[in-house]
Amino acid sequence: MNPDLAFAMELADLADAISLPKFRATDLHVETKADLTPVTEADRAVEEALRRQIAKKRPGETVLGEEFGLDASGPTAGVRWIIDPIDGTKNYVRGIPVWATLIALERGGEIEAGVVSAPALGSRRWWAAAGEGAFADGRQIGVSKVATIEDAQSCYGGLGAWRRAGMLEGLLELIRRSWRSRGFGDFWMHMLVAEGAADVATELEVRVWDLAAVKVIVEEAGGRLTDLTGRVTASGGSALATNGLLHEEALGILTGQPA
Repeated sequence: MNPDLAFAMELADLADAISLPKFRATDLHVETKADLTPVTEADRAVEEALRRQIAKKRPGETVLGEEFGLDASGPTAGVRWIIDPIDGTKNYVRGIPVWATLIALERGGEIEAGVVSAPALGSRRWWAAAGEGAFADGRQIGVSKVATIEDAQSCYGGLGAWRRAGMLEGLLELIRRSWRSRGFGDFWMHMLVAEGAADVATELEVRVWDLAAVKVIVEEAGGRLTDLTGRVTASGGSALATNGLLHEEALGILTGQPA
């Protein structure tokens, strides 16, 4: 296995060992951040542990994490680990098992490896390294061959963000035209696209730590991930992941600018 990916898998094991025992704990400590989103002691403990392990095993490589920001003190230019210690914290605090640790390695501005580990979701894990394919639970995965929106299963995040952005009608049109739609949200809908169970996944109000690991897995599975301007990026703001065949059509529906 690619050494960067192997180390990311080690980090995921460490994260799972911290987050899973605290899941559904009656004494879990939860606070509200300045942006009014929740953060738990598990979010912080996971990120702190991964930062310590990276500093120990990969000295000089920088870390960008959701809870503690960018540690740019290291001398290694162009290499950073991008971490979301618990993607789906709102699910985590309500006892819903759809949450995961997201770990990605970026080198020279390109995401080269990513791991998504969801220990409460039947210990599911997805991973990929650039040029080496995408995998889940020990098997190689790939996107679907669905070629029309009318045959597609489409997934989306919360409706509130679309309403606030004035884009709700585009999302509702995608839902109306799709064979089936589900509001799975967060990392899981993108992983469903990567493994061919869903065909379109889209969300607003996302950040780079929500997307970095997801992007390399979707792409290595044969799909596409862009923002809603069509730009190939994991930098955040918005995201659309598809099997590739549906990308331009879905993008046009969501933005009201048919391809």
